[in-house]
Amino acid sequence: MTSRRDVTLTYTVLGLFSLIALAPIAGIVFTALQDPDGLAGFGRFDGIHPGNFADAWRDGNFGQYLKSSAIVTVCVVACSVALSVLAGYAFGQMRFRGSQVLFYVLLLGLMIPMEAMIVPLYYDLRDLRLTDTYWALILPQIGTSVAFGTFWMRAFFRSVPRSLVEAARIDGASSWFTLWRVLLPLAMPAVLTMTVLLFMWTWNEFLLALVMVTDEGLRTAPLGLSFFQGRNQTDLTLLAAGAVIVATPVVVLYVFLQRHFIRGMLSGAVKG
Repeated sequence: MTSRRDVTLTYTVLGLFSLIALAPIAGIVFTALQDPDGLAGFGRFDGIHPGNFADAWRDGNFGQYLKSSAIVTVCVVACSVALSVLAGYAFGQMRFRGSQVLFYVLLLGLMIPMEAMIVPLYYDLRDLRLTDTYWALILPQIGTSVAFGTFWMRAFFRSVPRSLVEAARIDGASSWFTLWRVLLPLAMPAVLTMTVLLFMWTWNEFLLALVMVTDEGLRTAPLGLSFFQGRNQTDLTLLAAGAVIVATPVVVLYVFLQRHFIRGMLSGAVKG
């Protein structure tokens, strides 16, 4: 049984690391709320100035950038989650010839970084006349996201007791019915955890948008923030406000799904 001293030490260490992790975030928020005409930086806080967010929103065109990021992220996450659940179920519960080989081929999407394939990918999409379109941002990220999602969901489906699936088959359930009515409700923590991870990775993708689009109307939020930084290198308050605007959707999603996210991380979603 854990002693009170061990519990106190554990919470002390966790609290210390939490403060270390939260300090930079608090610094960015405080900087975003400072007087833009005063001394910018982390060392001074002279009142709340929420107008910095309005100025950053207007000057940085973040409304259009967030719209582009929302379109790309929703399409990528929705398609990737659906395909990952189906592929994970197939690799995790079904037995068919060549399944191991196909699974390891699919894992190449996890092993090859975007930096290694961005140049040939650009030329391929340019030949297909897809550059400077949302498809140039959506299709490659679906490919890489499905690789991770399939690995994630396969691990979960393999951890499901075989007797549960066999009982459903004895009762006459088809493969589709077994997936949607029996296994998917159990897999919701894993699915929601995967959704949060894919949303975060897709929302923060920078290199693909930098290479594939030149139209300002197609720039995503991280790319737009980079151009905004180039125009406001000396105004730290506006830069901090823009960074907070770009990061807010990910934070809000995590706050709403944090219980499911933690359950998915701890309930054996990555169990082999």
